[in-house]
Amino acid sequence: MVVDDHPMWRDGVARDLAEAGYLVTAAVGEGVQALRVAVAAAPDVVVLDLQLPDLAGVDVIRGLLATLPAVRILMLSASGEQQDVLDAVKAGASGYLIKSAGRAEFLDAVRRTAEGDAVFTAGLAGLVLGEYRRLAAAPAAPEDRPLLTDRETEVLRLVAKGLSYKQVADRLVVSHRTVQNHVQNTLGKLQLHNRVELVRYAIEHGLDG
Repeated sequence: MVVDDHPMWRDGVARDLAEAGYLVTAAVGEGVQALRVAVAAAPDVVVLDLQLPDLAGVDVIRGLLATLPAVRILMLSASGEQQDVLDAVKAGASGYLIKSAGRAEFLDAVRRTAEGDAVFTAGLAGLVLGEYRRLAAAPAAPEDRPLLTDRETEVLRLVAKGLSYKQVADRLVVSHRTVQNHVQNTLGKLQLHNRVELVRYAIEHGLDG
């Protein structure tokens, strides 16, 4: 689903996605409209503009996740301001891409977002990880942590370092599906919802070194 209040931009994004083989289930220009049609549209990925005429982007993120907890949200915004990026990620966005990105970069970001990666325009990933480190609480006592297997912990460490699922799979000499299964199991055990929350957990518990 594409959510952007500029018709030409919205239509262009939807067209690029369709030409790349994606099914665009909805393309809307307002936040309230997006929240209203989301259930029927049932998107796996939402490409969302930060600045909408009726609702703040962060409110749309929270509303979408409340209705569709498994949906992945890729912000596509003209703003690269630090606070805008952090607010979007803290609200639950899976990634953040600046609108100056080229078509190939955008389509790659959509593909990776659909696969569960946290995707950011160059330079923004470090900003987000830096903020999570700044906010990190004191590590919990080991006995207070949910029990992860050695392999789940190993996968978590690599994901927290910023490796894609494919890179983790190559490093551990396992399949991409096996890495996804480990991540899903870890999310379930830790009661987390997406890769961004997983990275934050790893940083807070000293597993990103």
